[in-house]
Amino acid sequence: MITQDENGRWSNHAEDIIDIVPYDRRWVEQFADERRAIRDCVDAAIPLVIEHFGSTAIPGAAAKPIIDIMIGADRRHWPATIQALKRMAYVHWEDNPDADREFLVKGMPPFGTRRTHHVHINEVSGPLWERLLFRDYLQSHAEDRSAYTDLKVSLAVEYPEDREAYTRGKDALVAEIMARARSWRCA
Repeated sequence: MITQDENGRWSNHAEDIIDIVPYDRRWVEQFADERRAIRDCVDAAIPLVIEHFGSTAIPGAAAKPIIDIMIGADRRHWPATIQALKRMAYVHWEDNPDADREFLVKGMPPFGTRRTHHVHINEVSGPLWERLLFRDYLQSHAEDRSAYTDLKVSLAVEYPEDREAYTRGKDALVAEIMARARSWRCA
């Protein structure tokens, strides 16, 4: 069982290293393949919106080689969707403190050799969907994309085994970029 210590570090941190790699065009295809597999595995009667987000969805951006997938579904369909994803070797984070979403990981040690996919299930109208604006903005704004990539690389060097510190280190820049993205969307 994976647990957290008093500092918030996960017990598998030594095997779950943060690695930032150059952009790989295959990420788009990997998302498309996984999207098809998810759609094939989840009951066809359940309406899903499935989006690729995160840095692997931003051409030219260096990223952790993990495909981030956003699934929008009515909350009543979450349990069936989670069960289908578990059949696809996803591990569900049952103690997720964010009540507005469910989170699943494929490949995370000790269940695999390295993370390959993250799935976030939430309602389409939920606040997590604003991450698509972040994706769209960085796809068309090279200077901010570069600044974000540079920060991720330096944080991965500083915190290779601490995902929480790595994520917190991005917060200020993400907030700045999101402010510009919101203005850009309204322009």
